[in-house]
Amino acid sequence: MPNAFRLDDASSTLVLAATATLPRIAYFGARLPEDEDLAVFIASTALDLNGGMLDSLAPLTICPLGDGHFMGQPGMAPHVPRFVAEVTAAPGRLLVTARDAALGLTYGAEIALQGVLTLQASLTAEAPIRLDWLCAPALPVPAAEGELIELHGRWVGEFQAERHKITPGARLREARQGRSGQENPPFAITCTPGASFTRGEATAFAYGWPGGHRMIVEELPCGRRQVQFGHAFGAHGTGTRFQTAVLTVARSDAGLNGVAVQMQAHVRDRLVPWVRPSRPVHYNCWEAVYFQHDLPTLSDMATRAARIGAERFVLDDGWFKGRNDDKSSLGDWVIDRQKWPQGLTPLIDKVHSLGMTFGLWVEPEMVNPDSDLYRAHPDWALGAADQVTGRHQLVLNLGRAEVQDYLFQALDRILAENAIDYLKWDHNRVLPVLDAAQGEGILALMARLRAAHPGVEIESCASGGGRIDYGILTQTARVWLSDCIDALERVRMQATASLFLPGALVGSHVGAFHAHTTGRNLPMALRAWVAAMRHMGFESDLTAFSPEDEAVLTQVTAWYKENRGWMHSGEIRQLECEPGRTAEIQLAADGTRFVVFAAQETMTKAQLPLPLRLTGLDPSARYEIRLRNPEAAPGPSRGEVALKTGPLTLSGQALMTAGANLPLAWPGTLYVLEGRRL
Repeated sequence: MPNAFRLDDASSTLVLAATATLPRIAYFGARLPEDEDLAVFIASTALDLNGGMLDSLAPLTICPLGDGHFMGQPGMAPHVPRFVAEVTAAPGRLLVTARDAALGLTYGAEIALQGVLTLQASLTAEAPIRLDWLCAPALPVPAAEGELIELHGRWVGEFQAERHKITPGARLREARQGRSGQENPPFAITCTPGASFTRGEATAFAYGWPGGHRMIVEELPCGRRQVQFGHAFGAHGTGTRFQTAVLTVARSDAGLNGVAVQMQAHVRDRLVPWVRPSRPVHYNCWEAVYFQHDLPTLSDMATRAARIGAERFVLDDGWFKGRNDDKSSLGDWVIDRQKWPQGLTPLIDKVHSLGMTFGLWVEPEMVNPDSDLYRAHPDWALGAADQVTGRHQLVLNLGRAEVQDYLFQALDRILAENAIDYLKWDHNRVLPVLDAAQGEGILALMARLRAAHPGVEIESCASGGGRIDYGILTQTARVWLSDCIDALERVRMQATASLFLPGALVGSHVGAFHAHTTGRNLPMALRAWVAAMRHMGFESDLTAFSPEDEAVLTQVTAWYKENRGWMHSGEIRQLECEPGRTAEIQLAADGTRFVVFAAQETMTKAQLPLPLRLTGLDPSARYEIRLRNPEAAPGPSRGEVALKTGPLTLSGQALMTAGANLPLAWPGTLYVLEGRRL
């Protein structure tokens, strides 16, 4: 077998080197010359030894083994196989097969490079074994990338970024809630110290699993570093066939935006099962009526929503039998005939007559103890009989075929009997036990429903952003980022999420003047423009909107419809800003136009905001820029800011170095700057 293999795409090269056991990734970085001598290159990566070390340095393989030679965190537990491996090259990918005949174990790995790097591992046993841990093929961290950016959060406070120095020893992060989770979503970035959105080297990681993950970032005593991702420890259980999820990796020498645009494109163009790429404007009735459903009220709300510009009406929780609060009826997926004596047809017909499509909220994986389903099948609940409930509910065991069959039949019947083109699929509690079968089961159920109803789009919601990962996105075309729709909170969340998610996938809605999750009052203009930055919708009590606010929302909704096509097929790059301001540029795929959203969250330290330096433009091109909403300037704004009075023509170089001066901004102000290449 050759001692080296390589994969290339337009900008990157991966070199896989053979060892006495499993191969190792010797290099993943900027593209190497075609004639690079790989034998010499691999020889150049050899490290020295000192007197306190073993007589040879253990290779950092794609699955490091705790065999007494390698002293770092193992990539498999509890087994210590002695693998004999071979590598097969195929177009754009490398396949690794390794066998330990004595233990009856076969290890497999697939490594592919096409725009992004994808890695997946499997383990097969001749007889049942218990497997606590298996990592996707492990990657070395480039020597220059000494910092780690992790994401964490909470309910109504998702996608918060924390930056740490990578230090000697192992850093473990694990989501053990049975879903990808607000607390520890399965994303991370290693980068050069001080890397910004536009400068520095960065490598981004996304583990595609909806059932909880484990991440290890380790600096070994010799100074080498590794990153491992896999299912949460213990989730695999006992069996004969095990598989990690796909680990997706992007690298860039041009800062965090460089990896962000690669990840956005991969998700949008390769991963997500698109149904309606035009991204229709949503109206969700939850915050308007909660569980109090009646046809006249909802028909009126639909009429108001259509007048503003909504294209899809979503009936949220409360439509099924006995569902008057969150304490009962989950699992009983039949229409409540007391609320809906003629079924959902009259409302659907009304929605269709207004030119909108119809969507429905469901939470199939859950069951209330107070439900007909639980009374008939208490054994279908996952976990112990005396477990603590969450939001008055238990979890159904999706590892059981009869549970999957019941849920498929119930949802299939609803979709077959009603003209529904969208499901808001919720998941409102953590799991009582870790079980890979649960994650496999939900992906299988969604896939089965999509095959039966290919025109139905599914949104992933889990108490807001509790299940956002590249695994659930293989079956869903929208994510609900957070139950918090306070516009200033959403600006921050949306900015961080753009490191991994394209705007077309991220639902963003206009809420009420008084945000019930923060207690903050925010103007309609801010709420509307923040929603228009992503997949736009609104979910307030529309009868509470003043005529002036309805007019503003109608205008912004019309702007969104005019621009969503190029925005959602383009890219999002964050701009470097002083504290208290968050700004981004959305660039069309062909580079002919852009829009900048600049939100002022707090008061500036200086008297005036700094010029806003753009990014991603052609330095030699000329751009006409104009401020879409100069009326957002507060009363004290009385200077001669050119953009307040009309368009300007500047070079891309000027806009990226000198920047654009915007008017004075108070907290809660968002400016929209439009640009066209001349």
